[in-house]
Amino acid sequence: MTKAITTVELASELGQLLLRKKSSITTAESCTGGGLAYWLTAIAGSSAYIDRSFITYSNKSKQQLLGVRSATLLQFGAVSEETVREMAEGAAKAATAEVAVAISGIAGPGGGSVLKPVGTVCFGFMVMGQLTTQTCLFNGDRQHIRQQAIDHALQQCILLLTAQ
Repeated sequence: MTKAITTVELASELGQLLLRKKSSITTAESCTGGGLAYWLTAIAGSSAYIDRSFITYSNKSKQQLLGVRSATLLQFGAVSEETVREMAEGAAKAATAEVAVAISGIAGPGGGSVLKPVGTVCFGFMVMGQLTTQTCLFNGDRQHIRQQAIDHALQQCILLLTAQ
């Protein structure tokens, strides 16, 4: 039986990787409400690789702080790969960071639809100038969906940075 890796272990591993690569990270979070930034800064010495993060819960804040276009929000919605793409790009630029992670989703219990059910979370990763997006469907209550999104973001950052 393998031991599950904890969120703090993932955050620590990502921090060590960022230090080795002499890179910085920023987050642009909606449904996780700063949870990813919380875990990144829970690691002693994290100020060496994280300077700022953005909690952009409303569409207005996504536009004002990250430069997400209103046309993108109108056409695709806040929970879309198109929106997290613009969130990640805007966060990387605003924070002058080599790595930016954007998260927008529906943590529930309400707010879901047939096309975007509760548990739908979109991710945007800007890593060393390369942008990737993905959508996941997580299960559970609000807190579990948010935690799964944070853990997934940490794991994906580690994978993407390791591939660089």
